[in-house]
Amino acid sequence: MKPWTTCSLLSYICLAGYTKNSSNPKPPDPQLLPSRKRNVSPRARTQDKAISRQSSHRRQPPSRSPSLSQLGELGVIHLLRRRFATRTRSIIQGIGDDAAIVRLPAGHLLLASTDLLVEGIHFDLRYHTFGDIGYRAAVANLSDIAAMGGTPRYLLTSLALPARYRQDDLETLYQGLHTACQPYRLSLIGGDTSSSLSGVFLAITIIGSALPDQILTRQGARIGDLVYVTGTLGDAGAGLEILRHHTKPTRRRGRTDEQFLLLRHLRPIPRVGLARRLSCLRLATAAIDLSDGLASDLHHLCAESGVGARIWAGALPLSPAFRRFMTRTLQDALDTALTSGEDFELLFTASPTSRSRLDRLARSLDFPLTCIGEITSKREGITLKHEDGSCRQIPTAGYTHFRQTKKASHTLYGRVSTG
Repeated sequence: MKPWTTCSLLSYICLAGYTKNSSNPKPPDPQLLPSRKRNVSPRARTQDKAISRQSSHRRQPPSRSPSLSQLGELGVIHLLRRRFATRTRSIIQGIGDDAAIVRLPAGHLLLASTDLLVEGIHFDLRYHTFGDIGYRAAVANLSDIAAMGGTPRYLLTSLALPARYRQDDLETLYQGLHTACQPYRLSLIGGDTSSSLSGVFLAITIIGSALPDQILTRQGARIGDLVYVTGTLGDAGAGLEILRHHTKPTRRRGRTDEQFLLLRHLRPIPRVGLARRLSCLRLATAAIDLSDGLASDLHHLCAESGVGARIWAGALPLSPAFRRFMTRTLQDALDTALTSGEDFELLFTASPTSRSRLDRLARSLDFPLTCIGEITSKREGITLKHEDGSCRQIPTAGYTHFRQTKKASHTLYGRVSTG
């Protein structure tokens, strides 16, 4: 199948973020420019109401647009080409050939990553809209490029849908992609479409670039380095639980904790701008994005660097909304923060000599960069140190595919698990 569309992705909705002393969202990706605390805008309030309405059942009125079976494959390709196609200087050939031809900035290395999203594993159409699927799929890939310290540039998508879905569903999914990618001027340069006999499948490949001496990997952590995370942990997993169980809202300061947590799940923000600063300023020695949960992703980083880690339980950054939700639902906030995934924050290590510079960067951005532990020797393993001085090993407790149990069940951290 030939690439079918090229587009510069336009339009973005400011839906999620973090304020140090409040659970209220603020405009996204504050690391791009220093931000100031702002009052909630009428637009944000309208978006919160929309999320609240959708969280009840996430269903839309019946559509009168043509079904995909009526459009046919050529009709789908024509629709996407007409709806989204545009040209940029860096794209030599996007539409109508066997492969796209693009330019990278001089001296840059190419970064590539791919993610596959499967209905029933990564999303559930009972409470996720097609817009949610497109947005979150793009963010998962953007976050991978962010963790490498790169600049995202191009996107390719492959989509399989049952023929019963409609044109509106297709357009809504791609609008979700637009919404997530617009701040980074990403261009969609190709893809494939197919019918599916069972469920929705979406595969995204992202292409980025970076200068060789500014690339971050999982392999640079050294004994004595400090361990940092951006933002707060566990919010997205709590938001998913609210979607699944339709928890009754509890109001705080004119907004609900549940609305904040829903936004963190449905509209996470990839830390692209902040990661670029960390790499350009040589502040990070290793990095990984938090997609499968702190416990799991910390194990990945330590394994690649050949080190261990000691995490300080009392230092984990938890939002006020998350803490209240955990208390109200009688859940363990610490264990949830360790295992809950899809926050798409950054976990990175830094030399102790960079601590003052990182503190200044966090203050200038009004955005939390929290030191949560230190790198140790590999033989010490990966441990959690409690405030009373006791320690325990941290198991690899995030999401893992192909785990076998008797039946499937939803995990708290964003997927339908087989264990």
